[in-house]
Amino acid sequence: MSVLVDTSVWSLALRRTNAAHPSQSVLERLILDGRVAIIGPIRQEILSGVKVATQFSQLRTQLKAFPDTVLTTEDFEEAAGFFNSCRTRGIQGSNTDFLICAVAVRGKMSILTMDGDFQHYAKVLPITLHQQK
Repeated sequence: MSVLVDTSVWSLALRRTNAAHPSQSVLERLILDGRVAIIGPIRQEILSGVKVATQFSQLRTQLKAFPDTVLTTEDFEEAAGFFNSCRTRGIQGSNTDFLICAVAVRGKMSILTMDGDFQHYAKVLPITLHQQK
């Protein structure tokens, strides 16, 4: 099964140089197993804010190893429905987060994230969070 990797994990693994985090080793294993999935909005979030052109170019090149999962009209509609379902239960989130959830559900993928908001979404939505063991 593929795993949709959220921006928080990519950012830690590709842009920061701090101490190792468990999600980094999980990501490395997923890459080696060929199980990593990414969508365009995550790619955009990762690349946004990189101020040095050479770093941007290097990061863009690294990410080209991972083709985007194709987004469909149904993904956007499902994301809007997920937004509404969570909102009526007092759970707020970003459009990108709900798109991640929708794509993961359609593709029967788990989500690897360090963003605690996904724990809240999982109480309402049929998403599976990838264990960081």
